[in-house]
Amino acid sequence: MHGDATDPGTDARTAGPAHCPQSAAAVPTRWIWWAAWPVTAVFVLSNAATPLYVLWQREMGFGPGTLTVVFACYIAGLLGSLLVSGVVSDRLGRKPVLLPALGLALVACLVFATAGGVSALIVARLCTGIAVGAVVSAGMAAVTDVAGPERRPLAALLASCAMVLGAGTGPLLAGVLSETLPAPTVTVFGVEAVLLVTAAAVVLRMPVPAPVRRSAGAGAGTWMRVPGVPRGAGRQLALGVAVFAPGITATSFVLSLGPSLLSGLLGTSSRIVSGALAFGMFLCATGAQFAVRRLRERVVLVAGAGATALGMPALIAAVHAGSVPGLVAAALLAGAGQGMGQLGGLSLLNSTVPAHRLAEANAALNVGGYLPAALLPVSAGYLSGVVGLTAGTTAFGTVLAALAVAGGGLVVLERGRAAGGTAVP
Repeated sequence: MHGDATDPGTDARTAGPAHCPQSAAAVPTRWIWWAAWPVTAVFVLSNAATPLYVLWQREMGFGPGTLTVVFACYIAGLLGSLLVSGVVSDRLGRKPVLLPALGLALVACLVFATAGGVSALIVARLCTGIAVGAVVSAGMAAVTDVAGPERRPLAALLASCAMVLGAGTGPLLAGVLSETLPAPTVTVFGVEAVLLVTAAAVVLRMPVPAPVRRSAGAGAGTWMRVPGVPRGAGRQLALGVAVFAPGITATSFVLSLGPSLLSGLLGTSSRIVSGALAFGMFLCATGAQFAVRRLRERVVLVAGAGATALGMPALIAAVHAGSVPGLVAAALLAGAGQGMGQLGGLSLLNSTVPAHRLAEANAALNVGGYLPAALLPVSAGYLSGVVGLTAGTTAFGTVLAALAVAGGGLVVLERGRAAGGTAVP
């Protein structure tokens, strides 16, 4: 138990989820895995463009600063979506949010496949961000709804792994297809469109309970607001953000400027190599989550902060030495940091936030994580354009290492105040 959940009804184990009027234990376990598939499919799209940026840069003639702006438009769309999708999902249900999100993701595929300029890339990334924002709130909450209160730890693990596995599969799939088949952009996003259609079919059949209609005083308010958590769960949210934010900022940097590092500094322009780097990073994130799934949430968070903090000196050393193995090590540590920070944060929220506020709580965690993930890599991109990639990366790594250490320190101090969290089965 996490002792700071003082609001009656906020502990999922003492009050039944508002979205689960029937026993979710009757739902076969395979449906928990299937419920995670839409999350994976949309996150494949989220990073499928990563290996193609070098190709687009050559064709369209833009530099690292513009590249990070294109990436930041994705973050902007995601953050804007999070202001709405969590609240709407908690009130109307998961499917009314997920199905339009998948439709918008299909639109993004069409725009990416036919992009002829930077403006098209911006539109496609914006649409992708909106779709991802809906999925990280409604989609991940749907996994928990299908699982039911008895299987919430499993739901947190599968939802988190679905996100990072999709994020890593996208770049690898795009890199291989774009290097081996003709019409690279059309091929890549055509395949992704098929994945999204299958995800829509899963959502249509998903046995997720309808939301319970609540009284005007129970969570009523505006439909668009900065997402938050119920009274008593703020401490869990803060701890999750403190570690998840530096971790996802590190992986965002590798995604946005990793191809440029490989192409300009380390001497390779292979889209397969850059895609494999991203895949390895998120595969490490997935593996780390399974490795620590039985540890207490706060132990997982401290480990995540440590991995991110160690990854930044490795990144700095790699760009100074021009070392591909060093860059790979930095990417793997960044992936582990994001994975553990994400799992720890989701598990803390799942253990304290009731189902009728869970999508909004997931949105709040991601807002806290993606804000620095948008600002710091963009700043590093433009700084690199002025002082060079090596100096810009050094500044970024130093700042992020300090934030990771601070986040881990906050969790350690909190462990001194409260009892350790429950184990993540």
